[in-house]
Amino acid sequence: MRLRTACPATPRAWTVELRSHAGGLVLICRHCPHGTTPITAASARSAALAHLARHVRSDLRPPHLRICQCHERGCRWHPRHRGCAGPIRLLLACERGGRLWRLTDACSACAAATARAAVVPDTVLARAPQPPATARRHRRSKGPGERIRVREMLSYLAAALPENTSAAARLLALQCALRMNTHMRVRLSKGVMRSLRLNAASGPWHELEHARWLRTTPGGAANEIAAELLDLTLLGQAPARPDRRRAADWALRASSSSAVRAIGPLPRLASVYLAASTDPESGTGLGDLEQMARACGTRTAELLGTLDQLVAAGLLGSWQACPDSGDLQWTSSERRWNGPQPRSRHNSPEA
Repeated sequence: MRLRTACPATPRAWTVELRSHAGGLVLICRHCPHGTTPITAASARSAALAHLARHVRSDLRPPHLRICQCHERGCRWHPRHRGCAGPIRLLLACERGGRLWRLTDACSACAAATARAAVVPDTVLARAPQPPATARRHRRSKGPGERIRVREMLSYLAAALPENTSAAARLLALQCALRMNTHMRVRLSKGVMRSLRLNAASGPWHELEHARWLRTTPGGAANEIAAELLDLTLLGQAPARPDRRRAADWALRASSSSAVRAIGPLPRLASVYLAASTDPESGTGLGDLEQMARACGTRTAELLGTLDQLVAAGLLGSWQACPDSGDLQWTSSERRWNGPQPRSRHNSPEA
């Protein structure tokens, strides 16, 4: 006789809804007994994400006690697929054009099959904001390395930013999120802006302002641009600011080579995503094609052409996508562990 594993008493799935109300909007949480909360349109997205983050912090559990919640509900949150598989992650999903937000435990297979959703790392949501620690003379890096920080932030921005946000705006948002201080303010020097190929009057700033994700502020120095971030969930980032700044510098270098800068912002963002998801030991990577397309703010068909551009520019050794499973495999063009190697032949999805 097979014993049935007991399910947690309280499901780890939280949903908030934004509804129109006289004079503005109200936030309705199905799990809070206190009714509705009035909010403004400018703070609606940040308020929803911050509210979901508080639920996560109040229900921390070890990985072996977490289960895929969409499987418990008959997988109505995504199309049918081969079944639950992979480790359990926190999944942030947006529905009804941003009117409904859901944060839930989901397996890797269900997360990949869910539209308008992205995996949110525990380092972003699971820890409450801490006051800045006293500076120490000799400090050690806390938390994961630069690659993991960048990969997790790209995944979070895939859900936090509107779906049609351009690749250039996502590159800018990545730098702002990693470089902000404890007051959610950031100053980008002209050197960083030149590496991003942006300026104060460029479209990406206006995109992020229109999405109410940040607002530029006056009073910055002549050689920098100042902005205030409006996404309150970013205050829950676990890494200390010096570690996050190193991750931002790593991402900037990954997108600043002369070859990739010449072919546009989408290839630059794709190269950052691939570099952050590549195993540094083997130089290979495995991911989901649709997840990468969401993180880059594009469609899968356009992304395939971008991967071809990276191969032609010598920034990617080879790539292959499985049309059935949606798995994406790639090989880096740099193999430092075994000396210089000739570039592999590109494999198309139809191969």
